[in-house]
Amino acid sequence: MKNNLGPDMCVPCGEGIVNLRVGAIIQKDGKILMVKNFRDYCYSVDGRIRMGETAEQAIVREVFEETGTVMTVDRLGFVHENYFYGDGESNLGKTIYEISFYFFMNAPDDFQPVCGSFTAEGVREELVWLDPHGDVKYYPEFFRTALDEPADGVRFFFSDDRT
Repeated sequence: MKNNLGPDMCVPCGEGIVNLRVGAIIQKDGKILMVKNFRDYCYSVDGRIRMGETAEQAIVREVFEETGTVMTVDRLGFVHENYFYGDGESNLGKTIYEISFYFFMNAPDDFQPVCGSFTAEGVREELVWLDPHGDVKYYPEFFRTALDEPADGVRFFFSDDRT
C-alpha cells in the first residue's frame, strides 16, 4: 500500500457531499462485527477511500485502523448506493450521496479486535459483535437479509433515507 495517500474521497457538491466508502464484513460464530459510539445505532467497520488507493487497499487499511489486525480480502460482496441526511457535527442536515463497497474479510481464527478509532467528532468508538437478526439498529440495514443469501457475484443495493 502506498504511504503517500491523499485526502479522503469526501467532496462537497453544491449543498451536499459525495462520499466514496468501503465497509468490512467480518463474521464469527453467526455474528457480525460492528462499530458503536454515542449514536443510537451501530455501523460496519468502514471508512472513506483516500485518493491514491484502491477500494481493496482502503478496506485493508480501515480494518487495521479500527481493529488492530491486518486482514486480507475474501471478496467484494455488495455495492451500496445511498442518499441520506448527515447526522454528524460536520455534516448535520446535509444531503449525502454515498457509494460504498462492502468486502467479506478473512479474519484469523484467533481474532480478538482491539478498537483504537474515533469518530470525525473525536469520540472513541467501540467494537461489538451483533446478531444480524437482533433488535439493535445498525447500518447498512440490508445486512439483515443479504448475509443470509450467499451469492457468487456482487450484489447491488440502493437506499434513500431522505424521506
